[in-house]
Amino acid sequence: MQILPAIDLRGGKCVRLKQGDYAQETVFGDDPTAMARRWVGDGADILHLVDLDGAKAGKPVNGESIRNIVRAVDVPCQVGGGIRTEQDIATVLGWGVNRVIIGTRALQDPAWVREMAFRHPQQIVLGLDARDGKVATHGWQNVSDILLLDLVKEFATWPLAAIVYTDIARDGMMNGPNVEGLAELAAAVPLPVIASGGVTTLDDVRRLFEKRLAGCIIGRALYEGQLDLSAVLAIVNPV
Repeated sequence: MQILPAIDLRGGKCVRLKQGDYAQETVFGDDPTAMARRWVGDGADILHLVDLDGAKAGKPVNGESIRNIVRAVDVPCQVGGGIRTEQDIATVLGWGVNRVIIGTRALQDPAWVREMAFRHPQQIVLGLDARDGKVATHGWQNVSDILLLDLVKEFATWPLAAIVYTDIARDGMMNGPNVEGLAELAAAVPLPVIASGGVTTLDDVRRLFEKRLAGCIIGRALYEGQLDLSAVLAIVNPV
C-alpha cells in the first residue's frame, strides 16, 4: 500500500480544511516546497497535491507552487483540483506531475472522462468524493443524488491509474477512515483504490493495509503530529 502525504494548496500556502469547508481552514506552512521536501526526506515515495483554489474556481490555479514542488523532489506527484477540460489536463501534466485527478467533470460528463482515460492511459485518476454514500462535486460544495457504487461501475474497465475516494464526513476530522466503505468500493472495481479522509492512527493504517487498499492519503494527522510518517511506512513496508 502506498502512503501519500497530502499537500493542500490555497493562496500559495499549505493548508488543511475540515470536511471540505473553506471557512474551516488551518494554515500549516507558507512554503509548500519545504513541506514536500520534508515528507520525501521522511521516506515518502509519492505526493498527493490538491489545488484548493482550483477546485473552487473550476480551473487550475496554484501552478507556480506545484511546479516548484515537482522541481524540488524526485518522486511522482499527483494533482487534483479544478481539472475539467483537456487543456487543464495538458496544463497540469506540463507542470511535470505524473497523474491528474478528475472529479467534478466525471460526474457531469462520463463520456469525456472515458475519452481522456484512453487518450492519457494510466495518467488519469478518478477522484470520487462522497458524503453518506452520495457523490459530491465542485470542491465538495454540492452533494448529488448519485450513489457512489453505481457511478464507479461505469468507469471500472477504463485505463485509469486509480480511484481516490474521500469520505467528506471523515476528512480533516481526525476520527478514522470509512474502512468498510473503502473495502466495499475496492471489491466492486478492478482499479486501484486510494483511501482519503480521516486517517489518524497507526491502527487506521493497519486496517486499510489489511483490506488491501492500493494507497492511503494522510493529511492533518501528519501535520499535527498525530502520526509519524516513518512509523506509517514501517507498517506498509515491513522489513
